[in-house]
Amino acid sequence: MQAAPVRATAIPSFTDALRAVESLLMSGGQRTARQNAWTSVLEDRRRAKDRVEAQLFLEQVAGRP
Repeated sequence: MQAAPVRATAIPSFTDALRAVESLLMSGGQRTARQNAWTSVLEDRRRAKDRVEAQLFLEQVAGRP
C-alpha cells in the first residue's frame, strides 16, 4: 500500500475567499476607494492615539513642581 501524495497547495483563508468574491463583484475603482477609506480610518486612529499620548504627557509635565 502506498501513502497518498502530499498536496503542497495551500487552502485559501476565509479572507482570501472574500477578497476573490469582492474582486469579481466590484470594479477596480470601487475596490481602490474602499482600500483608501480603510487606510484613512487607520491613520485617523493613529493620530487620535498620538493626540491622547501628547495630552497625557503635557498634563504630567504641567503637574510637576
